[in-house]
Amino acid sequence: MTSLQDHLDTGTTTLARCWAVVRRDGTTYGFTDHDRPLTFDGITFKADAGMTARAIVSATGLSVDNSEAMGALSDAAITEADIEAGRFDGAEVKAWLVNWADVEMRSLRFAGSIGELRRAGGAFHAELRGLTEMLNQPQGKIYQTACPAVLGDGACAFDLNTDGFFAELSVVQIEEARRLIFPDMTTFEPAWFERGRLRVLSGAAEGLIAVIKRDRFVGEDRHIEVWEAFRAELAPGDLVRLEAGCDKRFETCRTKFNNLVNFRGFPDIPGDDWLVSTPTRSGQTTGGSLRRGV
Repeated sequence: MTSLQDHLDTGTTTLARCWAVVRRDGTTYGFTDHDRPLTFDGITFKADAGMTARAIVSATGLSVDNSEAMGALSDAAITEADIEAGRFDGAEVKAWLVNWADVEMRSLRFAGSIGELRRAGGAFHAELRGLTEMLNQPQGKIYQTACPAVLGDGACAFDLNTDGFFAELSVVQIEEARRLIFPDMTTFEPAWFERGRLRVLSGAAEGLIAVIKRDRFVGEDRHIEVWEAFRAELAPGDLVRLEAGCDKRFETCRTKFNNLVNFRGFPDIPGDDWLVSTPTRSGQTTGGSLRRGV
């Protein structure tokens, strides 16, 4: 089988560039600078999307690959509303060099994610960050009293579809794009959803996720407030899902979720005050458990 390198060695080439963008919600977009659509790996790369990319810079060391993708905002492809809503934040990006006459001849030239994304003059400019960008993030286990796991992830292993730990309901009233008001929602205890997640299941903001800042009763109404205002319109009648929150404490894991076997924190680790304390003639100085009643 003829390889892409063999095709390049002929000196007469039929080359194009293709980009695939996969959002965190799974929506996939394909673009190419060829004058006709190309299809491979189950993705159709559109020719009329107007997307281009600057030369990809890479190295054999640990430096971060970098490039920039540019394109026109259009309803058929990437829209200004989707960018404003944050749907493309952190999206996965792959770029190929392809023989458009035989798409089986192709080479993956870049793999990474979208970093900074900005809009200007009816176009978007997306910074592309290579896979080595992840090496800039702190790694390793953190020793602390609170649990570092995210509720429902592989380390926590708690099933958020368990009855009593989620609610799916329609929006009744919303204020300042961040405070949802539900009348007569008394099934759950106060602050049950605090620190949890709010997922939008329908409407213009479908797919967006927000962290719940406050869950409290005001009279007979339940007020659910998120930390950051939704960047797409959330309207009465839209369906949302509320998921229970966790404050990462040992007692919460035991009493609220009955998931102590998966608690990842270290509740008995001494604090700074204990380390610098001076000897005393009385009191407990054995270095035993700092938690009462255990």
